[in-house]
Amino acid sequence: MPRTPTSIRRACLTLAAAVGAVLLGAGPAAAHVEVEADTAQALAENVTLTFNAESESDKAGITSLRVVLPEGITPADVTYGAGPKGWTFGATADGFTVKGPAVAVGEDAEYSVRVRQLPDAGQLAFKTLQGYGDGRVDRWIELGSSGGHGHGNSAPVLKLEAAAPGATVKSPTPTPTPSAPARPAPAPSPAPSNTSAAGETAESGGLSAGGWTAIGAGALVAIAAAARLLRRRSGTGAG
Repeated sequence: MPRTPTSIRRACLTLAAAVGAVLLGAGPAAAHVEVEADTAQALAENVTLTFNAESESDKAGITSLRVVLPEGITPADVTYGAGPKGWTFGATADGFTVKGPAVAVGEDAEYSVRVRQLPDAGQLAFKTLQGYGDGRVDRWIELGSSGGHGHGNSAPVLKLEAAAPGATVKSPTPTPTPSAPARPAPAPSPAPSNTSAAGETAESGGLSAGGWTAIGAGALVAIAAAARLLRRRSGTGAG
């Protein structure tokens, strides 16, 4: 039985769909960075964020992940959780970096951080620079209309539920300030002396008892000398 034009058209469409499915299935999956939260809710406190960076290199392992924090989260509000063996965490001016020995070639790098409080927003984008041992850098920084997913180098995006009733924004994490050195206690003033080195009293500025004694003695000597002089003159006048 000869095929009609309609049946031929249907056969062609079916074949095209099958070929397309095979081609799409055979294509490589786009590598990217994903983020999840144990509490994906605006204004939630002490939230653990887990990031998974997929490897896109068959020559070198991942060695670092540099993250730019979204508005509403400061570097001081983030602490390190866990990550690949030997990796360390460090705050930057606008985010943080986790880095260390290269993971095995082709393996993903997963790590977690703890955030003091999530901002009051519908979604958060964490722009990420993914570094490899051979110097390669993948830039997951693009923001798309669909929330960052489905685009070439999309930034990892965390969608948030509305804040719980009564939730409020906590005050910013205080920045430590160096404490001022303690001032030494003032030295005690010397106790006032009743007498000076010259024998004068401190209260009145007059002479001491020894000074008055010397003056009295001198006066007596002068009187005695005057008396002797008078007696001599009297004796001379009588002769």
